[in-house]
Amino acid sequence: MSNVSNQHWTRVYDSHTHLNDDAFYGDVPAFIARAAHYGVDEMNIVGSNHLLNTRAIKLGHQYPHLHPLVGWHPEDISGWNDDSKAELREQLTDPLVVGVGEIGLDYFNDEHSPHDQQAAIFEEQLAWARELNLPVSIHCRDAIEDTYAILKNAHVGEFGGVMHSFSGSAEWAEKFMDLGMMISFSGVVSFKRATDVHEAALAVPLDRMLVETDAPYLTPSPYRGKQNEPGFTKFTVGAIAELKQLDWEKVAYTTYHNAQRLFLRK
Repeated sequence: MSNVSNQHWTRVYDSHTHLNDDAFYGDVPAFIARAAHYGVDEMNIVGSNHLLNTRAIKLGHQYPHLHPLVGWHPEDISGWNDDSKAELREQLTDPLVVGVGEIGLDYFNDEHSPHDQQAAIFEEQLAWARELNLPVSIHCRDAIEDTYAILKNAHVGEFGGVMHSFSGSAEWAEKFMDLGMMISFSGVVSFKRATDVHEAALAVPLDRMLVETDAPYLTPSPYRGKQNEPGFTKFTVGAIAELKQLDWEKVAYTTYHNAQRLFLRK
């Protein structure tokens, strides 16, 4: 990508956010306007259960720069049944849906989410992603080895995917990239003590990287401690630019087009 193309770039693509969450859903236009103030003019609105999937699709039909992903989150498996499965399978055929997510494994608080059930639901959704040629957005918490094994077995590189809000080591980032995946960084990359994430961001080439907020969670500096919002993706871009000693515009430009290539197939 030439310097001529990106030297005056001001736009940012938040590749994973939740304007479908209760924190935002009552005032979506205001948060879109605030995001535009920061240059964030494209967003993926990511679902995880019946309510958030339905809202993501509704927002995608209301606003042309909000792109829905729908999927079933491992922490919501108690709601996975024949009806929810059929509904999700139908939602995935909506022409505005740009990916399957967020899906994956979460072993952090798994008292009501047995690992074998999580894996079965994860694998089924990966099969749908392959069938429909949709990229996947992967949630992984305290389950990196099993997540990697399932994605490798699914040949995820053949339909594409991203490790959302990556928090693993540089070595794990390399392993997921070897599967053909993108790596996305949230506001955690701006935290001073997140040294593993800093090392991973340094190891991931810019052309394999996305940025996100995961709003309303994981607020980046300088607003850490406040509710996150899509506009704050600008500061995640800034943290990566500082770490990699690159111009802000180059990071914003490249991650924007990476997201378009993966999710919008542009």
